[in-house]
Amino acid sequence: MPEGDTIHRAARVLGEALTGQAVLRYWAHRPQLLAPRREGHVITAVEARGKNLLIHFDDQRALYSHMRMTGAWHVYGPDERWRRAQARARVIIESEGHVAVCFDAPVIELLTAPELLRHPTLSRLGPDLLAEPLDEDGILAGFARHPALPLGEAVMNQGIAAGIGNVYKSEMLFLARLSPFLPVEAMPQERLRKLVQDTAAMMRRNLGPGMRTTRTGPGSRLWVYERSGQACLRCRTRIQMRHQGEQARSTYFCPRCQGVG
Repeated sequence: MPEGDTIHRAARVLGEALTGQAVLRYWAHRPQLLAPRREGHVITAVEARGKNLLIHFDDQRALYSHMRMTGAWHVYGPDERWRRAQARARVIIESEGHVAVCFDAPVIELLTAPELLRHPTLSRLGPDLLAEPLDEDGILAGFARHPALPLGEAVMNQGIAAGIGNVYKSEMLFLARLSPFLPVEAMPQERLRKLVQDTAAMMRRNLGPGMRTTRTGPGSRLWVYERSGQACLRCRTRIQMRHQGEQARSTYFCPRCQGVG
């Protein structure tokens, strides 16, 4: 699933292509996304909120999309060849000079301003880790509301902080030498704050082009994610993976570096 840095990157590319532009052609794969028509409306902003993307129009409506595991927004020139099959398109927005296509996204909604305010996902989001300025106190307050939750589940809770997915969960807890299975209440406030600051900084470093990385030097781009059974790049202990939480998300960790018994 795309994490917050990927969605912010997509929002920036879409925004540069579409903001201030009138919609010349609009197509969607479901009738609910077609009324009222978008042709002639001006796109006023493109916004990322954690893993959620919003395209705002001048009539106070917004096109909301969540990529889940399969979706992606692409921007093309008018005659450019698409990198995915047209049958996989869910929304097409054409402006002067650009064609924006949403492929394979399972969640797309056209929302009015009141619907946006009370949206069941968006209204429950915690502070965005890539927002400027970073709302550290708001995120720490979110952690405090879930004292018994294991850290590996808490950092994935979008109501605490929006934007973290499986990759950053495993990588940042490893870098902080924290057990994913330790409850929030066992964590000193200053260590939680440092975790928030470092995670936000790492995500900001990955906003540019290229593949996401959490380490430099030769070898793997990542410390532990999807490296189960391989040697820890710090201590040579075998990296392990456990499923965690109600959705059984994969959590990668070094038992020695992170003190997991």
